[in-house]
Amino acid sequence: MSNSAYSMEAQVKVEDLPMTFKVKYIGSEVGRGLWGIKYTRRPVDSLVEAAKNLPPNKVLPFCELTVTLDGVNIEIVMPKTDTRSWSYPIDTISYGVQDLVYTRVFAMIVVKDDNRNPFEVHAFACDNRATTRKLTFALAAAFQDYSRRVKEDAERNNTIAPIQKKFAIDLRDPEEMQGEEEEETEA
Repeated sequence: MSNSAYSMEAQVKVEDLPMTFKVKYIGSEVGRGLWGIKYTRRPVDSLVEAAKNLPPNKVLPFCELTVTLDGVNIEIVMPKTDTRSWSYPIDTISYGVQDLVYTRVFAMIVVKDDNRNPFEVHAFACDNRATTRKLTFALAAAFQDYSRRVKEDAERNNTIAPIQKKFAIDLRDPEEMQGEEEEETEA
């Protein structure tokens, strides 16, 4: 499939939300920056390595990741135990990307109220590249709607839009980002 056909197939509109994806939760690690593949690279490598080295009797938990206009909801059903769930409001997610090395991995950076470690990278394994891409586009649609709502609120209240936390979504194909990653490692 060509890159343009690949991107078109994954397109998600605001009206398509909410969307739920069945994924495996790889885990989370402290991040070192607000947005960019350079800040998800090390945590994703570390999390994937740890997942590959799990004991034979331990597996990554399946979860339902739902992207809504208000944020991301995660529900993990643990075999023989409870269901764990948590949410990240859209204004706390600063970045989302389909990993360029592990193209079935979706990573996102969440900004927390922690002065020492304000950034947290979460990683999820999807069943295929197309699902990962669609998940990335779903978060992009949520970001688009959030941006629109902030602007409308400012206009309605005759105020200047408040200074927003930055957020970004990287919609380039992993192949397109490869050159950027190589430049960063050479620097």
